[in-house]
Amino acid sequence: MPFNELRIRHVVIRPAHILAPMAGITDTVFRRFIKRLGGCGLIMTEFVSSEGMLRHNPRSERYLYYTEEERPITAQVFGADPDHLAEAARLIEDLGFDLIDLNLGCPAKKVVKCGGSGLLRDLPLLKVIFEKIRAAVTIPFTIKIRIGWSDQEIVAVPLARMAEDCGVEAIAVHGRTRLQGYSGRARWDVIAEVKQSVRIPVIGNGDVMTPRDAAALWEQTRCDAVMIGRAAPSNPWIFRQMEQYFRGGTYGEPTEADRYRLIRDYYTLLVAEETPGALGKMKQFASWFTHGVRNGAELRRSVQSAVDCQQVIDRVDEFFGARLAWSASSCGRANAHAGR
Repeated sequence: MPFNELRIRHVVIRPAHILAPMAGITDTVFRRFIKRLGGCGLIMTEFVSSEGMLRHNPRSERYLYYTEEERPITAQVFGADPDHLAEAARLIEDLGFDLIDLNLGCPAKKVVKCGGSGLLRDLPLLKVIFEKIRAAVTIPFTIKIRIGWSDQEIVAVPLARMAEDCGVEAIAVHGRTRLQGYSGRARWDVIAEVKQSVRIPVIGNGDVMTPRDAAALWEQTRCDAVMIGRAAPSNPWIFRQMEQYFRGGTYGEPTEADRYRLIRDYYTLLVAEETPGALGKMKQFASWFTHGVRNGAELRRSVQSAVDCQQVIDRVDEFFGARLAWSASSCGRANAHAGR
């Protein structure tokens, strides 16, 4: 069965479905939410700056907060100074993370200036960084890359081979270049080339929006795991759906009641955890979580105009309460008619 299990040294990832790190999204509340829905074998923090960590930036410290139910968990770090990255890696190991991952894929300009996919243009510096981090920690060390800076600078294969030689233990490959951003199609053929070129596990990433996409990725690349990014906020059930699909060839779609519970439970958890900027996150996630909801635009408008967190929850209750009550009464009338 595709993506049944992945082992990165002593860390067992089962199933081999991984939540990608996403800035402003994969905080501890969202990660726990994904884990509770099922089907996700490994989660990753939002990427954190090595420089921010060494300055004890409160935001960096918040990014690295996690709970035991999130294990196994990876902390992802970015930066460009080898010694600072090594020190940040030691701090991450001291915090008890199961793995550490180096971000070599973020295309954002402010990140590229000090790491991320900008390092794809400097393989000699990357070699030093790999060696420094590897020497600094005993936990598994992985990397997440894009295939290159541009179509003229595809470096995925030589980079993967160098990483393996330096002790990197797995590599996630997003099949786009930095200049592509999130446009165009991900090049799964390059992911396949990387898989054929190294012995360490290769994790495929890019354009996997459904379980069938995940199956196609495996067929074309034979990669060892699948990483889901942008599909997760709009369909948090995708990990569970992939597990169902690979076991039985079909998967369930969430009902309206499922979507109501999803939205309400997530919002309630945000409030309970006193998440910084909780109201903003509620409004941000409304556009994703209402994907597939009939008349979802009405709910989105209602949430966007709310002035506090409780008002958001009340409006969600009101929206779905009326719909579910109507659905139940319709079902009751249909059953009564059928019984005549």
